[in-house]
Amino acid sequence: MSLRLRLTLVAASVVAAVVAAASLTTYFVMRHELYSQVDAELARHAQDPREAFQPPSPYGGDYVTLVGPTGHVAVGVGIPISAGVRQVAVGTRGGFYRSTTIAKYHIRQIVEPLSGGGAVVVTRNVDYIDHDLSRLRLILLLVSLGGVAAAALAGALVSRATLAPVRRLTAAAERIAETGDPSERVPEGGRGELSRLGTSFNTMLEALEEAIETQRRFVADASHELRTPLTSMQTNIEVLKQQERLDPTARQRLFDDLQREAHEMRDLIGGLLELARGDGSDVEQTSFRFDELVERVVERARSRFPDLSFGAQLEPTTLTGSSDRLERAVWNLLENAGKWSAPGSSVEVSLAGGELTVRDHGPGIAPEDREHVFDRFYRSAAARSLPGSGLGLAIVREVALAHGGTVEADDAPGGGAILRLRLADS
Repeated sequence: MSLRLRLTLVAASVVAAVVAAASLTTYFVMRHELYSQVDAELARHAQDPREAFQPPSPYGGDYVTLVGPTGHVAVGVGIPISAGVRQVAVGTRGGFYRSTTIAKYHIRQIVEPLSGGGAVVVTRNVDYIDHDLSRLRLILLLVSLGGVAAAALAGALVSRATLAPVRRLTAAAERIAETGDPSERVPEGGRGELSRLGTSFNTMLEALEEAIETQRRFVADASHELRTPLTSMQTNIEVLKQQERLDPTARQRLFDDLQREAHEMRDLIGGLLELARGDGSDVEQTSFRFDELVERVVERARSRFPDLSFGAQLEPTTLTGSSDRLERAVWNLLENAGKWSAPGSSVEVSLAGGELTVRDHGPGIAPEDREHVFDRFYRSAAARSLPGSGLGLAIVREVALAHGGTVEADDAPGGGAILRLRLADS
């Protein structure tokens, strides 16, 4: 069942319920009023029943019957005497109204006791009330049906106009599903929630288009980066097939190249896997001492770069997050500083107020490279002669974002570069 049809049915159902309630209320109120008028006139006539027998009778179409204390008709129109009338006549019951049928006529009666014994019964034929109520029922039924039909038509027209943006969104979504091209846009005219829905839909399409384009660039860059070591490895393997023609020194050099290329491949694939983890929402979150983690990574960096001096000033800091990913990010920062530092220089590491800073004394960051150092696969002209895949600092940014933090790079006073990793939970 379509949404338009459901809205039409809901509108018709609501109006039907309201009209039915109003019609029933009108009918029973009118019925009560008509019978109340009849009962009031019958009660007035029952107060002085003797006037009914003085021609001309002022009672019009009402018929008066006097019932004696014995329960039999004494004067007036003969009517069936029920047990209730006899009880009033003999004084064992109070007066009452009743509706009954006599000779196929619908009548309304009042039975009242008389002083000195007996009872008076005033009778009126109320078929005309039944006729009027029947006509009223027909009128109310027709009005109700007309109201429901008008509500259904109005609901269909309103839902058609209201759901027009939804139909446009649906058509756009279907075209995108068929073509796989998220460049489709929907009109954003109008006001209200549905127009905001169109704006949100277009914003979502823009984000989707950007994500797809980013994915395409990522795949293209990854393919390009993987192709270089693979080609080199393939070339070396082809040369090694003719190892009987090589001297031991050349063979050893080829094996060293293969080992280096295998390490590059491993680091590149590890970086790609790290970036593919996204925000890390599926990674187990634990509470740990970040300063102890940084201290371990600094010790590892001292072993990796024995020609450099690593100084650390670490403030006790507790974090909740992924310790493995943060350890990878800290290592990437220290490895980056180690690559750019000249032998014999120093790298200063500090942790205070939830901010980790790593300062080296290398050549610093060129102005044209500063905005791109955290991009995936970006390598400056000066870095192309150094080992690496261009993913290290991109991973640092991904890890920072996953923990609600930021990372930035800047020139350090007196030369070199300084990188700051700020984390929200500290």
